[in-house]
Amino acid sequence: MEQTWRWFGPQDPVTLADARQAGATGVVTSLHDQLPGTVWPLERIQKRREEILSAGLRWSVVESLHVSEEIKTRGPLWKSHIEAYRSSLRNLAACGISIVCYNFMPLLEWTRTDLRWRLPDGALTLRYDDIAFAAFDLHILKRKAATDEWPEARQRDAYALFQKMSAAERDDLTRTVLAGLPGTDSGYSLDTIRLALAHYEGVDADAARQNLGEFLREVCPVAQELGIRLCIHPDDPPRPLLGLPRIVSTAADLDFILQQTPEPSNGITFCTGSLGVRADNDLTEMVRAVAHRIWFAHLRSVKREAPQGSFFEAPHLQGDVDMIGVVALLLDEERRRVESGDSTPLPFRPDHGQQLLNEQAMQIRPGYSAIGRLKGLAELRGVIQTLEQLHDDRFALS
Repeated sequence: MEQTWRWFGPQDPVTLADARQAGATGVVTSLHDQLPGTVWPLERIQKRREEILSAGLRWSVVESLHVSEEIKTRGPLWKSHIEAYRSSLRNLAACGISIVCYNFMPLLEWTRTDLRWRLPDGALTLRYDDIAFAAFDLHILKRKAATDEWPEARQRDAYALFQKMSAAERDDLTRTVLAGLPGTDSGYSLDTIRLALAHYEGVDADAARQNLGEFLREVCPVAQELGIRLCIHPDDPPRPLLGLPRIVSTAADLDFILQQTPEPSNGITFCTGSLGVRADNDLTEMVRAVAHRIWFAHLRSVKREAPQGSFFEAPHLQGDVDMIGVVALLLDEERRRVESGDSTPLPFRPDHGQQLLNEQAMQIRPGYSAIGRLKGLAELRGVIQTLEQLHDDRFALS
């Protein structure tokens, strides 16, 4: 498996040199300031690729070539945004980039309620508290349909929490929930999120699935011709938020996606953290079901909390994710591919590292500290090497 590292471009305080010292050989990045629905210029892709190559690394995965809200809602600009997406794929292929991660989450990507939650050992981590999110939805955003969607017990708890919060705590919760896309400095305000939500009126889960299917049927044949593997990222967290449908959360969702087009270009980013939030997701069974279409892996762990739906980012080999079981199956799939003539290593990256040691006093991108991810990558590297040695020993004995 190829060890990769997410990099947010030249402004990222965690540098490409840091990534190489951590042991990564591949980089996962994007043109983060390129607006969704626009064409990625060939010269900008080439420049980014050269920056990575000059650091002794390779651009292994694009994360993300964002799908615009026009495509997700099938809005008036749908056709032009689809064509822009296809043009971007052509430009990426011209630069030798063959794996593109994307997501279909409406408006918000990964959502948390606390970006610096302290664990008993002193580490800082990301956390999603379902009561806090309900308090935001009901009493800060004051979304009209929220009272019909939250259970009464959760509404009582949310009101009690909201009453205890200071003005500063309410502001911090708002900023955290409405943070922009990873790698950008933009985000929503309460007014702009209300306007954005209005564009999703009438888009329920069935409509969202239909729109995703149409998107895949438009872009996967082009990706297949170009030799690009598209891989959708699961919802994070894997449940509806703000009344918006999330349709990449379960084994049934992944099966639906793979059935939309026959091309192998239609694949999965298997994120153990996102999918692991749901106790009803059996991750090893899910890997077995879709292993032949997993083109990229995010390896991280979460610890589920009460009330149901709450969780925090756990150390990579702790929490509720069977990391060793998942990695063992991914290695099996990689061996199967090699035997069938596909020698492309399966890229993975350590995801959402905790904030540790002196980095706790630094301004860093939430979840993307150098030390926390280095620790996670080292742990995952040890798991991989141990499993490979055990496999080789069994093979030699047989």
